[in-house]
Amino acid sequence: MAERVLVIGSGGREHALAWKLAQSPQVKHVFVAPGNAGTADDGKISNSDVPVSDHAALAQFCRDQDIRLVVVGPEVPLAAGVVDDLTAAGIRCFGPTAKAAQLESSKSFSKAFFDRHGIPTARWKAFTDPKAACSFINSASFPALVVKASGLAAGKGVIVASTKAEACKAVTEIMQDKSFGTAGETVVVEELLEGEEISISKDLLQQIRDTVLQKTVDGMRKEGVPYSGVLYAGLMLTKDGPKVLEFNCRFGDPECQVILPLLKSDLYEVMQAVVDKRLSSSLPVWLEDRAAVTVVMASQGYPGTYPKGLEITGLAKARQLGLQVFHAGTALRDGRVLTSGGRVLTVTALGTDLPAALRQANGGVASIHFQGAIYRKDIGSRAIAFLRQSRGLTYKNSGVDIAAGNTLVQKIKPLAAATSRSGCNAELGGFAGLFDLKAAGYRDPILVSGTDGVGTKLKIAQDCHKHDTIGQDLVAMCVNDILAQGAEPLFFLDYFACGKLDVDVARGVIAGIAEACKKAGCALLGGETAEMPGMYPPGEYDLAGFAVGAVERGQMLPQLDRISEGDVVIGVASSGVHSNGYSLVRKIVEKSSLDFSSPVGVSGDQTLGELLLTPTKLYSKSLLPVLRSGHVKAYAHITGGGLLENIPRVLPDCCGVVLDALTWKIPEIFCWLHREGNLSEEEMARTFNCGVGAVLVVQKEMAQQVLQDVQRHETAWLIGKVVPLQKGSDSVTVHNLQRALQANRSLCVHSHIQGKVQPGKVKVAVLISGTGTNLEALIESTKKPTSFAQIVLVVSNKAGVEGLRKAERAGIPTREEVDAGAIIFQEAVPVKVGDTEQTLAERVKEAEHRAFPAALQLVASGAVSVGEAGKISWK
Repeated sequence: MAERVLVIGSGGREHALAWKLAQSPQVKHVFVAPGNAGTADDGKISNSDVPVSDHAALAQFCRDQDIRLVVVGPEVPLAAGVVDDLTAAGIRCFGPTAKAAQLESSKSFSKAFFDRHGIPTARWKAFTDPKAACSFINSASFPALVVKASGLAAGKGVIVASTKAEACKAVTEIMQDKSFGTAGETVVVEELLEGEEISISKDLLQQIRDTVLQKTVDGMRKEGVPYSGVLYAGLMLTKDGPKVLEFNCRFGDPECQVILPLLKSDLYEVMQAVVDKRLSSSLPVWLEDRAAVTVVMASQGYPGTYPKGLEITGLAKARQLGLQVFHAGTALRDGRVLTSGGRVLTVTALGTDLPAALRQANGGVASIHFQGAIYRKDIGSRAIAFLRQSRGLTYKNSGVDIAAGNTLVQKIKPLAAATSRSGCNAELGGFAGLFDLKAAGYRDPILVSGTDGVGTKLKIAQDCHKHDTIGQDLVAMCVNDILAQGAEPLFFLDYFACGKLDVDVARGVIAGIAEACKKAGCALLGGETAEMPGMYPPGEYDLAGFAVGAVERGQMLPQLDRISEGDVVIGVASSGVHSNGYSLVRKIVEKSSLDFSSPVGVSGDQTLGELLLTPTKLYSKSLLPVLRSGHVKAYAHITGGGLLENIPRVLPDCCGVVLDALTWKIPEIFCWLHREGNLSEEEMARTFNCGVGAVLVVQKEMAQQVLQDVQRHETAWLIGKVVPLQKGSDSVTVHNLQRALQANRSLCVHSHIQGKVQPGKVKVAVLISGTGTNLEALIESTKKPTSFAQIVLVVSNKAGVEGLRKAERAGIPTREEVDAGAIIFQEAVPVKVGDTEQTLAERVKEAEHRAFPAALQLVASGAVSVGEAGKISWK
């Protein structure tokens, strides 16, 4: 169903946002408040006079117009907390909270934040005393010539001085003469950096992403202020690498007008993905082999004083030329478009390359007229001159860094050498590796090989920037497979593929592979690192592994001719999800109220991502002696296909197995996945190991002895038996799986997969009786940094209501029982002439959404408490 959107702002950026949002088939109408002449009644776009600084009125407008998404353009409303207030009112917003927006609204906050998190920036110091600032300028060991008003100053609060005297004069103008008002009560004095101010280019993207952008997002999350929205970095490329000049917490203007025409994706879908915390699964796609140029047309006298009310002509002609003209400082009067600001228009052109786009943009500018119009004629000239320089190509230019590859080899050589074993010295650098079977003690061996990967578990490792455990997954997936033939793993080879080699990341992954090889008893004999530009996005990589083992001819498994009715199935515990089913796991997380950074567990010292990255168990050293004992008829690795598809691979055609899920412990993560994904028993058993990473088939009389042997090193259970397979029946039947999953549900929700109680917040339980619409308002209110409360329990006096499910989706424990209490907050709801039952009910609901959060904060702050005999006590 098509929906309505509100864009807040009045400039060219907001026109571009409305223009792009209106292209979405999911958007019915875009309101712009207050808007300009370009957004007034233009197809699906129209202006609104709702006062954007009155957040209560804004929220009411959104409810009246059924606005499903608010997009905040300028920085001032963000700093004023419009996102916080609208979100608390239950209205979805694209943009950061006021606290997160301090990255732009407070220069002193952002600089201190950069220092706390090791983000490269100019040296600096903040001052509230002008004399102290001038003293610092004159005594600093670096050129302290950049003076900034700490607060918001409409993009004009930065003065770059050429001398110390000029810098001191700037301090005086900002702090004493109040040239930027209250924004200059604190000033930041910075080092003058040498280099070029840049935009993020492909060559620098990965470095900037790692050293600046990811550190910023991670740092905000660590400080309890998750960042959501657009983060636009102003950077300087110095001899020491990129350094941050400043951050904008919204789209730049006019940068927005040149970027959005190149966006191929549906902007509305991308923004909704950001709000839902699922951007990683809905990344924006851009037009390829296209270039865009935007030229700003301004009023004469800008940025100083300038005339207003001048008529603009030629707009229709520019559109006929195929150009997009975004309005900024314009107004409509009597059907005419007039100037009303300093920046008046931005003319954007798309072309097959930069010179073509520039020619078209300049042609569009020439077709538009208003008295005194000024615009730059050198836009794009430096970029075009750079592109025209004749330079010889190198392999590194194409994206392959041989030196980085050689550095990686030197770093991993000692890791591989540490895995040496009898039969192999594990030295890297040759064309091939050697293994001496005789030296390893084999007389009549059969070689056994296996290959596998890690699948989309890699995506979680990359999203969490945690690469030290994924290597064990790779090794385990291969060596656990060859155990099914009774083989000892002898050596391992890995394949690491990426678009751009990050030596530290690759070393971390391969260090994990080497450590896992030692645990499995096999040598890391060699591998391949493939840097393939264009094959993988920045920051992504793929893995494949190859294990080779051996088994003496008479000890091979499975022994199909020995398996018969009545044999016992032993289940060996998994460490968790292992490395299968992660496409489904990621989809479940995407639809849940949690993300990979959500704290879980009683102490909250582990994130959901870290829990899901628990490495796959290695069974070779613990199970190989048991497999060689002669008492085991078959071993199956429960890998892709789960319980249902792996056990039949080691059974004769005439046999099946019956398992009882109540006989083994199912890890809590499976209970959570089952509930959040609403998965059937069959889907669970066909996709996941459900807590059983491997199974052994043994003779009934030997079952207890084998079980005890396994339990010396692993958790294991007797979980089922071999039965005759009737024609047309399933090879694997799992009894009581649903019951076992549900039996662990309360444990799952209450003790493990739940949010961490934040220090300093009061634990609150909420009583509900229905759908939980008020509960949603309460949950949203407690997410605000200023909240005194955190909801840790939801109690319902009715069983199975939707509100309980909403609480569970938010990671909040639930309970079903009856409770009652005294009134601590109430609000009168007037009955108006013409009210229907529906309109009155809606007004009551709105009052509840105000009253319940207010009551919650009264209790949590200690302003009201329950005294003797259940009476209310006020402070």
